Amino acid sequence: MNLADIPVDVLPGVGEQKKQDLSELGIESIADLLEYYPYRYEDYRLTDLTEASDGEKVTVQGRVYGQPSVRWYGKKKSRMTVKLDVNGIHIHVIWFNQAYLKDKLHAGNTIVISGKWERNRLQVTADRTLISEREQERHVGRLQPVYSVTSAVKMSWLRKLIYEAFVKYGGHIKEILPQELIQRYKLISRAKAMYLLHFPKGKEDGRQARRRMVYEELFLYELKMMWLKKVHRTEVKGVSHEFDMKQVKEFISGLAFPLTGAQKRVTREILQDLRAPAQMNRLLQGDVGSGKTVVAAIALYANYLSGYQGALMVPTEILADQHTASLAELLTPYGMKVVSLTGSMTAKERRDLLGQIQMGLADVVVGTHALIQEPVTFRRLGLVITDEQHRFGVKQRALLREKGEVPDVLFMTATPIPRTLAITVFGEMDVSTIDEMPAGRQPIDTYWVKKDMWPRIVQYIKKECTKGHQAYVICPLIEESEKLDLQNAQEVFEQLAVEMSPIRVGLLHGRMSATEKEEVMRLFAENEVQVLISTTVVEVGVNVPNATVMVVYDADRFGLAQLHQLRGRVGRGGGASSCILVADPKSEAGVERMRVMTETTDGFEISRRDLELRGPGDFLGVKQSGLPDFKVADLSEDFRVLEIARSDAAEVVNQPNFQSNPETQPLFEYLMKAELGATSFD
Repeated sequence: MNLADIPVDVLPGVGEQKKQDLSELGIESIADLLEYYPYRYEDYRLTDLTEASDGEKVTVQGRVYGQPSVRWYGKKKSRMTVKLDVNGIHIHVIWFNQAYLKDKLHAGNTIVISGKWERNRLQVTADRTLISEREQERHVGRLQPVYSVTSAVKMSWLRKLIYEAFVKYGGHIKEILPQELIQRYKLISRAKAMYLLHFPKGKEDGRQARRRMVYEELFLYELKMMWLKKVHRTEVKGVSHEFDMKQVKEFISGLAFPLTGAQKRVTREILQDLRAPAQMNRLLQGDVGSGKTVVAAIALYANYLSGYQGALMVPTEILADQHTASLAELLTPYGMKVVSLTGSMTAKERRDLLGQIQMGLADVVVGTHALIQEPVTFRRLGLVITDEQHRFGVKQRALLREKGEVPDVLFMTATPIPRTLAITVFGEMDVSTIDEMPAGRQPIDTYWVKKDMWPRIVQYIKKECTKGHQAYVICPLIEESEKLDLQNAQEVFEQLAVEMSPIRVGLLHGRMSATEKEEVMRLFAENEVQVLISTTVVEVGVNVPNATVMVVYDADRFGLAQLHQLRGRVGRGGGASSCILVADPKSEAGVERMRVMTETTDGFEISRRDLELRGPGDFLGVKQSGLPDFKVADLSEDFRVLEIARSDAAEVVNQPNFQSNPETQPLFEYLMKAELGATSFD
């Protein structure tokens, strides 16, 4: 019996309307219902007040004596008190804004209340109250599950429905993990763990249930990743590049600077992938300024030597132009033609360029995502590199790999991702990391100042500009907003244009047309504009080596990763640079972000702290398609389990008899049913 195939309306009380209501919660089948886990529990186990600590959350049962007293503050706010005898201890109970309970509280009644215990005052501030005998019988002494529900699906009804589903179908829950793993980690059975997640008798029950289901969830996810990786390596035949390693070494020797140890390591890994008969599927991550572009140029040169064209996909036209210029500088002396394909080209320019690409006259094509979406035909595409496309999910990455005749694919990101997330989001890929900065790259001095320092900051920017340097000033809004008291780009531009004269000030924001943005960036890159007021348009990849000052206004409104990316826009020309964070944080999280930014310039350390502060969903963006939606596991807490599960999944998948062994056959069947790469997966 497959519980995923049994519709939820087989249960009594689930008619057409309730079936639709449950569907809105993602519950379609019995399996969905049994796996609809609570997000917390209400603890109705009674507390011994003689042992309770001050400030502790307690639940007590006692007899009301005396009459409730209500004091009103205005028309809606109230404070009600009553005396309660709890096993001979006389306490005061306080309810705020719950005066409606007054008529239900009678002397001699036995009630149950939960709330904060103030030991010195013998007082409980109640947040939950059980008055009827029926309620008390159903709740007292138990941990009650709390689910995400809607107005149409009541909590009590859902609890009862889940219990009935376990009574009727709990015996049909099949084990999926091999016994060897269950015994290795002393895990309870799947059926027992699922039941106890809903109805634990105590904290130890809940701990054991969660331990089992966290491991299973992470193991099954990593099993998919390991299977994809294995299939990709053994079945997807890619381009086996043949190139003269001596020529590649000469190219590297001809660079204006020596490669760092980390650059050499990742270059070696990428070149090995290019030579292998399987398709390359690799992520290259490195901090801002760590030298990923040079590594990409080496890979494109090796690809060219073997007779193939290369493509570099970037998120913005500004970045496409900058990459085209930097790659042309590196590759043109070796006879390679680097071109840029963007949306702002004229129809004739586009037609001519598409013809060159199709005939193989263009060796490297740089462009936005239109590069793979539009009918761009390559004569012989051998390598596709994507920059800052870390928001691609598994399915989108698979689509990219299908372009051309199975070209090798290299994904690059300057957003350092903690190892836990990297092996989760990019689990089907090989990961190379540049964890070393080039020699001579000076650390950027970072300062956190309050807003009343703004006049001094303006003077500092002026001073730097008179030395021939340039500055960025980043603001979170384009125009004035009545709802948020944030500095905005338009206002700052108008102010500084006057105060900075004769120093030229430019304005850049997301509402400008592509042509307008490009013109402003050209003027700034050529030092015709010395101070650029901008929203976060400049966050990714813009390269102006002459810029030495980065000012971020209302910096506490930005995430750590974003602040680090912005800071990376300066310090690119070898001169001393500074980043000034202007903020009066209203929250502890804002203060912590400012503290982290001034303590370290290490992108990987910042990403680790960012993950701790925000959690994985917010770290990658709420709509991040690459992040699986785990029901029980929490990547911020369960990263050690994730690494163990990954190792175990690799061990299981690579067993020679994985598909036929009775112990692992349920796992193989699970993989065959899973839509690897479909929306439910990525």
